[in-house]
Amino acid sequence: MSVPSSQAIVTPRRTYLIVDGENIDATLGMNVLGRRPAPEERPRWDRISAFAEKVWDQDVVPLFFLNATSGQMPMPFVQALLAMGYKPIPLAANGTEKVVDVGIQRTLEALASRPGDVLLASHDGDFLPQIEALLDDDDRRVGLLGFREFVNARFADLTDQGLEMFDLEGNADAFTTMLPRVRIIPIDEFDPLRYIL
Repeated sequence: MSVPSSQAIVTPRRTYLIVDGENIDATLGMNVLGRRPAPEERPRWDRISAFAEKVWDQDVVPLFFLNATSGQMPMPFVQALLAMGYKPIPLAANGTEKVVDVGIQRTLEALASRPGDVLLASHDGDFLPQIEALLDDDDRRVGLLGFREFVNARFADLTDQGLEMFDLEGNADAFTTMLPRVRIIPIDEFDPLRYIL
């Protein structure tokens, strides 16, 4: 029996937060800090999911992609992600493929046929075709979250098509310590207290 359209169940709109954990961690370590991050220097993933919920004022589905090709999972980290409401997705490669990238690409492609907005936490240009396809839907908001100065430059070209860019430190407030970044700061985001303390 079909439900009359006036009684159809309306699913609330949601944001799909897609986290490329490998990429965020590598960029933080190699490009920002120049070394392996200490625990207190790592992103606070609960702040990132809270930001994702706040940015478009709707529920968030946080998906965290991990490389588990070694056959091992960092169980304390996975348990912490679960406690914060994330859905960890540990993927194992069959060969030499970039398994996390493949998993995220497939997820972004699958989301193209579903309603909802997408916020990708990554710097990786491997996702440009999927992000462009998502931007073709005028009813969808699409954002990129990362360190702006290390995001693939071709993403900036997509802002004219509606891609919103967010900074992990400046917008999402994902860190408890100030990172040693030298970057262009939009004047609206400039906080002199960060520099004169």
